[in-house]
Amino acid sequence: ESIDLGEIMFSLCYLPTAGRMTLTVIKCRNLKAMDITGASDPYVKVSLMCEGRRLKKRKTTTKKNTLNPVYNEAIIFDIPPENVDQVSLSIAVMD
Repeated sequence: ESIDLGEIMFSLCYLPTAGRMTLTVIKCRNLKAMDITGASDPYVKVSLMCEGRRLKKRKTTTKKNTLNPVYNEAIIFDIPPENVDQVSLSIAVMD
């Protein structure tokens, strides 16, 4: 049984000539309220993973008092083309 915690919209682009992966966090909607006021202060945490180890982490700005934050923020990782098939991204919405 799954629990609906909301949705996240993002875009992922890899440029092999530059060895650059760009993850653009666009927005979230219908997030679960985490504060007693019925809202949240969400941000998105992105981790670059390789073989279960976190290599790098980045996060967006925190949007105050909303369950439908709009970010439009790009997060860039430098990944050589020969390593792109060995890495993964972990994306988490945090309060």
